[in-house]
Formats: sequence, C-alpha cells, structure tokens
Amino acid sequence: MSCGSSPFVPRRPREEVEGGIYHVYARGNAKQAVYLDDADRRTYLRLLGLAIKKRRWRCLAYCLMDNHVHLLLETPHAGLAVGMQWLHGVYAQTFNERHGRVGHLFQGRYGSVPVTTDSQLWALLRYVGVNPVEAGLCASPSDWRWGSYGAFQNDAPGWLNRERVLGLLSGSGGDPWRRYVELVEGGAQ
Repeated sequence: MSCGSSPFVPRRPREEVEGGIYHVYARGNAKQAVYLDDADRRTYLRLLGLAIKKRRWRCLAYCLMDNHVHLLLETPHAGLAVGMQWLHGVYAQTFNERHGRVGHLFQGRYGSVPVTTDSQLWALLRYVGVNPVEAGLCASPSDWRWGSYGAFQNDAPGWLNRERVLGLLSGSGGDPWRRYVELVEGGAQ
C-alpha cells in the first residue's frame, strides 16, 4: 500500500435503469425480527407507500415476513438506491425508537436483482406470494395479511399497482387475474 492510500475501497454503485423491475429484499441483522408486531408492519407499509409516491415507483408485489421483506418494484426513473436508503433508514430509526433499541436493524444493504425475463417475473410473483405459506405462517397465500397477494383480493393500498401486474400478465393470453391466481396458488402446494 502506498503512502496516503486508503485501505477502504468504496462500494461500487448499483446499476439502475429507468423502467427496470427489481426483486428487492432485506433481512434483519443476524436474522433478527424486523417486525415485532402489526404496528411495525403498518409503519413499514406506510413508509413504503411514501417512498413509492416520492420516487414514482410501481409496486408489483410485497411480502413482510418476521425477519425479512420482499418487494417487486418497477422504477420508471432510476433511483432505487436513494429510495431504499430512505425507506430502510427511516424505518430502522422508527423501529429502534419505538422499541428502545440502538444499532443496525437490517443486515447490510438491501439486495436487488434485476428482472430481465417474463419467466423470472412470473417466478417472483409466485415466490413473493407463497413465501409465508412455505414458512408455515399460513395455509394459503391469501391468508397472509402482510403480502400483496392477499391485499389484491381484499383491500389493497392505493400504491399497490394491481393494474400493472395484470397488464404484464395479459400478454400471454387469457384472463390475467385468473392467470395470477393460478400462478400463485399453483405455487402454494
């Protein structure tokens, strides 16, 4: 190492594209819970809604588990990193204040994988929907109050973009809602 050089190498910025769809996920630090109760989950969803509005994202799917979160976000304008930093930063501060905690809530930065094919998109819609079933938290994806699949069928928040999901599914023919149900329910076996 030469004199004056830093042993710390800055992280490479994430590649973001306008109009990209991303599977975004984050886990609690040391796999600890990031939602201790329904009030925490409501707070996260409220902040997610604000981030979606502020960044002009389209939320295609979400699932809040006890110790992690899955989001399927479309970004008409680049800015996923800035929005996620705000969302998880504000949520962690709120969580720590509410529960008398200090320190990191999330294990490192969020992860994100660009969605590049229709088959990857379908697999992610199914995966996000059935995550609580596979974890043994409910019998059917529609039973999970903290996921988009149940919200689509009941009382979806205004920021959850049902029309966009159905539009993406309509390209393969047939009734897009029926296709979505079959896609998720078929994956819940």
